[in-house]
Amino acid sequence: MTHYYFNIRRHDVLERDLEGAEFATLEEALEEASQAAREMLAEKVLANHVIDGSRFEITTEDGTVAGELAFKSVIRFT
Repeated sequence: MTHYYFNIRRHDVLERDLEGAEFATLEEALEEASQAAREMLAEKVLANHVIDGSRFEITTEDGTVAGELAFKSVIRFT
């Protein structure tokens, strides 16, 4: 199991995930990030906030960026 951190990048600001979570694969971590992004976007839509260019930067314990997920990428149109 690898410990991944789901940091949020909003423009030039990085909000660090201090807890992280354990996953067997990066694909499992990306699926968790996708679900979290959907939930966060749903809250933004309900609050009538602008959907901006926020994204998850998924890192390992040593700070290496293992993957990225743009929040907009989880929205399906038609």
